[in-house]
Formats: sequence, structure tokens, C-alpha cells
Amino acid sequence: MFDPQSIDKIKKARDAWAKEFDGTRQQKMKFITVSGEPIDPLYTPLELQGHDFMEKIGFPGQYPYTRGVYPSMYRGRHWTMRQFSGMGSAKDTNQRYHYLLKHGQTGLSVAFDMPTLMGYDSDHVFSHGEVGKCGVTVDSLKDMEIIFDGIPLDKISTSMTINAPASILLAMYIVVGEKQGLDQNILTGTLQNDILKEYIAQKEWIYPPEPSMRLIVDTIEYCTNYVPKWNTISISGYHIREAGATAVQELAFTLADGFAYVEAGIERGLDVDDFAPRLSHFFNSHLDFFEEIAKYRAARRIWARRMKEKYGAKNPKSLLMRFHTQTAGCSLTAQQPYNNIVRTAIQGLAAAIGGTQSLHTNSMDETYALPSEEAVKIALRTQQLIAYETGVTNTIDPLAGSYFVEKLTDRMEEEAEAYFEEIDKRGGVIPAIEEGYFQREIARAAYRYQQAIETGDRTVVGVNRFAEEEENVKIPLLKIDESVELDQVEALEKIRKARDNDAVKRSLDKLRLIAEGTENTMPATIECVRNYCTEGEICDIFREVFGEYQEKSII
Repeated sequence: MFDPQSIDKIKKARDAWAKEFDGTRQQKMKFITVSGEPIDPLYTPLELQGHDFMEKIGFPGQYPYTRGVYPSMYRGRHWTMRQFSGMGSAKDTNQRYHYLLKHGQTGLSVAFDMPTLMGYDSDHVFSHGEVGKCGVTVDSLKDMEIIFDGIPLDKISTSMTINAPASILLAMYIVVGEKQGLDQNILTGTLQNDILKEYIAQKEWIYPPEPSMRLIVDTIEYCTNYVPKWNTISISGYHIREAGATAVQELAFTLADGFAYVEAGIERGLDVDDFAPRLSHFFNSHLDFFEEIAKYRAARRIWARRMKEKYGAKNPKSLLMRFHTQTAGCSLTAQQPYNNIVRTAIQGLAAAIGGTQSLHTNSMDETYALPSEEAVKIALRTQQLIAYETGVTNTIDPLAGSYFVEKLTDRMEEEAEAYFEEIDKRGGVIPAIEEGYFQREIARAAYRYQQAIETGDRTVVGVNRFAEEEENVKIPLLKIDESVELDQVEALEKIRKARDNDAVKRSLDKLRLIAEGTENTMPATIECVRNYCTEGEICDIFREVFGEYQEKSII
């Protein structure tokens, strides 16, 4: 990229500058990324000696896709503005969706409450006190019908953040489409469906890893054949990062999970080019602006190369690492909550410059409660300001060629590859999960980060620096009334009485037989849903057949 004579001149000039720099006043602080990686005071062409432009950078929409997965990127269309939403009852959530769509949101994203995430009905003893609190409660098809009342599923893309019971919620969505008169082959959206990251970070599992992987491959196989526009997994680094991982750990562990799903699909007998184009990713956008941008660029390059060279993908769409981004919830503070608006704007800007396909911007009040309407509108307006007023959509990958950003991108790629080697040595992702490897790595990183805050090596504005002794900031908070649980339990009882319980029993018995065998479970799950079997009843069938997972203690 640079001729030897020019490189020699630059080296001599840099050495001379370094002597001058060393003699100047410098702040007594550590110059590191959010992940703790050291940063040099200056980057020059010396960092990129021997750098092959076409191999490492290239052009948008062309291999290795470092600069973006589409040739025109945001000059063709903006990212999907998809605010994560869902709270209280199905009716409450439906009202919030209509509010967001009215204010310019372009895609829906469903947050479920803890009982739904864990596969329990609202009247289960474990559900008491949690119904509707951290998301919307869904017990049966009836709830899903209410959530999407007045929202045509052929005109909107929906993302659902659900993992262990993901196939059941997908079945409900498909049947809601049927009731709207829509063929499932036109439905568009994304199912998170990423159970591996649950074992690694978020801890919302039900069944052991092997049968859980079977259910995921069932959804991949079914959607490949019948719901071809649906993204069957959102391979998620977000929760890995929220648990305390570094940017490189988020990158490496997320892609390692993705490779494990690809291998499971191939093992099922699927052609990689038949299902890989419908795999998507989900990343965090933290506060280190340049580190996050480098992470996204490295991720695209690693995914494309591995899909092409290891898994033999021929379809260019199999090489595209399309991803959703959410700003970092773990970076938000209860102290001085208005600062969170600024944090979110910076993180959203990094996601846009990094080339995300869709974006959720957190609301300022999320350290206290689910977002209020006013807070979520500010968060949505933040995206719109980035898209329409900052100019970042004018040119594609504007930081390409930056000595600093290219060096960071290369370094993150190298460190991720080192993690892949370590995971392979341990027998792959599932054995590494079972021995606690990922969990230990994340715990250590989280401890180092917190320690840096407590010692003052890392500044958190309004928390360990620029704090105020007495804070009288009052912001309106959304509160989920206890009546939500009482009403939901009453509605669930009515559904159980009104449905054809003979059909319920027959469909659950059929699902049990199929789960005990090797057939794809999706058709039987859809039949259960049509008969208004509850999520808890279906999950209980799988619990009977597969058992429940108990994590080993980690020392």
C-alpha cells in the first residue's frame, strides 16, 4: 500500500515527533478502550505496512464486506428503526406499538416478560409478581392476536426477543398471520432463538443444550422450507456484552455461537446456502466510539471469510453478516439520568457509522423501569436525528482508511481468531459452556471493569466523577399495575374453559411423541398453538421429554 521510501520517511518523522511528544505535559490517566485495550497516542501509515486494500477493506457490498453488506448502504435506505417494546398486558403493548408506528418507527420488536421467557403460564406459582413487569405476557395465541390487532403482518417486520420457547412464539406469530389471511411465506421478521448465549450470559434457559439445539435447527429447517423471508436466529452478542464481556469477547463468542449453529444445520443435512442467508446477528453498541465501529467491521470480515472458506458457501447472501444493534443498557446510570440521552446518541452514531441494518436506542429511564412514552419518543427521535441531520448517511464507511480504525479492526480480528482456537481446543462451544469457560472469561472482564470504576481509573460521569450530592431529578416512570397479573390469570382461565380441550390433549400427545422421536417439532407445535394450548403446557411437554438444565458450579 505504501512504497518503502515513503515508509522510511514517515518512520523518521514519527520518531522525531515521539521525542517531542515525550517531553510534553500529559494527563495522569490510562488511555485505554472501554474493554481495557491500550491505545497509542498516534497512528500513522506505519501501522498498515503490507496492508492489502482489496483483501482487508475492499468495497461495500463486496467480499470481504468490511465496509458494509450492501453496495449502497444508507444511500439506498436507512436502517430499520426498531424500538424494543412490550409491557404489561397484550392490550397495553398493542397500544404502545400503535403509538410508536404513528411517530415514525419502521419495525416492531417484542419484549416478553420473565414468565414467558422461562416458559411458564401467568397462573404458575413461579410467575407470581412478574407478570407483565419486564415485557409483555403471552400465555396463548389469544395474547398474540391482541398484540398485533390492527397491525398488518404483511406490511411490518417484527423481531421477537425469545429463546428457550422461541419455536412456540414463532408458531403463534405464524398462526396470527393465518388469521389475517396471510400465507406464512410472506412473513418477515427475526426470531432471537439464540440459546447458546443464554448458557453463556443471560441464563434464561429451560432444557439442556443438545435438545435446545434440536429445537433451533427445527425452526431453521421449517422456515427454510415454509417461511423463507424469516430470519431464524439473531445470533446475539448483546447480552454477552451486558454481562461484562469486552468488545473482543462479544465479537468472538457471538461468532463462535453462529458457527456452531451453521454446523448444526449442516449436520441436519441442510445445504448451507439454503439457510445461512436467513441468519442475522445482534450486537451491543457501547461507549468507546472507535472500538465499536472496528468491532462491526471486523465481524463482517470474519463471518464472510469463515462462511466461504470453511463452510463452502457459494451464495453471496450466505456471506453477509447482517446485524441489529442496541445501545448499551449497562452503560446507563440511575444518577443524572438525562446523561443517558447523550450516551445513547453517541452509541447510536457508532452503530450507524459501523453499518448496522437496524437499531434500537435505549431510553433514559431504563435503569428505573420500562420506558415511558415520553422517554421512548426521545430515544426514537435520537435515531431520526442521526439519520436525517448528522450527515453520516451521505457516505459509506466514512472511517475506512483511518490508520487508527484499520489497526483496531485488524487487532480485533486477530484477537477473535485466538479465541476461536481456544474454543476449538476445548471441544467446541457446548463443551466450553459446560465446563464454564465462557462464564469465567466474562466474569474476569466484568470484575476488571468494575474495579477500574471503583479505583477511579475509569470515569463514569455523574457516578464517580462530576457527581452531585443531592439529586432532585424527577422523571416520569412507567409502572405496571398489579391488576395486569390478576386480569391475565382470569383471561387465561376463560381460554382454558372455552377451547376444545379434547383437541388440546390430542395435539399435546402428538407433540410428545414427536419430541421423543426425531421428526421436526414445528408442525406439531403449530397445531398445538391453533388449538390454544398455552405456552406453559407446550413447554411442559418438552420438559418431560428433554429434562431441565442445571448449570454446574464454576470455581
